[in-house]
Amino acid sequence: MKIGIPDDYADVVRTLAAFEKVAGRDVSIWTDAAPDLEAQVARFKDIVALTLLRERTPISAALVARLPALKLITISGPYPNIDVPACTAHGVAVCASVNRASTATPELTWALILAAMRNIPQEISRLKGGAWQGHIGRVLHGRMLGILGFGRIGKAVAFYGRAFGMRVLVWSRERGRAEAKAQGFEIAGGPDELYATADVLSVHLRLTPETRGFIKRADLARMRPTSLFVNTSRAELVEADALVAALRAGRPGSAAVDVYEHEPLIGARHPLLDLPNALCTPHLGFVALDQLEQYFSDQFDRVLAFERGEPIDVINPEVLGR
Repeated sequence: MKIGIPDDYADVVRTLAAFEKVAGRDVSIWTDAAPDLEAQVARFKDIVALTLLRERTPISAALVARLPALKLITISGPYPNIDVPACTAHGVAVCASVNRASTATPELTWALILAAMRNIPQEISRLKGGAWQGHIGRVLHGRMLGILGFGRIGKAVAFYGRAFGMRVLVWSRERGRAEAKAQGFEIAGGPDELYATADVLSVHLRLTPETRGFIKRADLARMRPTSLFVNTSRAELVEADALVAALRAGRPGSAAVDVYEHEPLIGARHPLLDLPNALCTPHLGFVALDQLEQYFSDQFDRVLAFERGEPIDVINPEVLGR
C-alpha cells in the first residue's frame, strides 16, 4: 500500500516514534503545499492511503475523481476540507476522529495572550538591538477574559484564565453556556456584551457554514482601545478584512493571531504582518511534538487496520461493502 503524507512543512513526521509503525512501507512525504489541482493530481496519482496533517490539504470532488488508486483518507480533527460525499461516490473510505483532547492549542493561545499583554516580542527585539525597556505591559489578574465558544479548547483557556485570577465571561451555544455556568463561569447576555466587556477576547469556534464570517467589523468596533483580540481557531471566522480594518482604527487595540485565510503564508504577504499592534505566529496551535505523535499514531493505526481489512473510525462506512 502506497502511503502519502502531504504538507509536512517542518519535515517532522519522519522523526516521530509513530513513524516506525509504517516502517518498510512505500511512504511519500511532501514538505510544501501543492499550489493547484494539477499539482495535487501529479503528487497523489499513485497514493492508496492519504494521511492528512489536519486541514492543510483541500480534498475536493475534482481531486478525488482523478485519483483512481486512492482508497483511504485519514485525518485527525475536524474535516471541513474533505468532500466526503465525493469520496463516498468514488469508493474512498474516510477515517476521522475528533475526540482526542488537545492541550497544544490552548497552551499556544495562552502564550500569545501573555506575549501580547507584556509586549514580550517587542522587548526581546529591543534588547537584541542594544536598547533597554520601552514597552510597558499589563497584568492579567483582575481583568476580564472573554471566551467565544466553550468547546474543549475554549474550556481549557477559560480555566487558564481562572488560574491567573481573571474574571471569565463566556458566550457559546446553549449547551456550552450551560456547561460554563455549571463550572462557575459568568455567562454573557450575548456576543455584543462579550465584545464590549472583555479585556482579552479569545475565539474558539469551530468553522462551519454558520460560523464563517460570524465576527463582523461592527463587532470588533465594540471592543475597547485597550482590548486584545486572540484567534487561534480559524481566520475565516472573521469577516474578510475586518480585523485589519479594526486594528487600523484602534478597536481593538491589539490582536494575537495564529491563523490565516490562505496557508502556508509565505513571503510575509499579509497585511496583519505590517501592523505594529498585531502579534502573528505561523499556525503553531496544534504543532507540538507530543500532539503530532498522538495524531500520527492514530493515523497509522487506521492505515494498518485498513490494510488488514479491519478498518476503524470510518465516517462513510457505506463504501466498505463495495
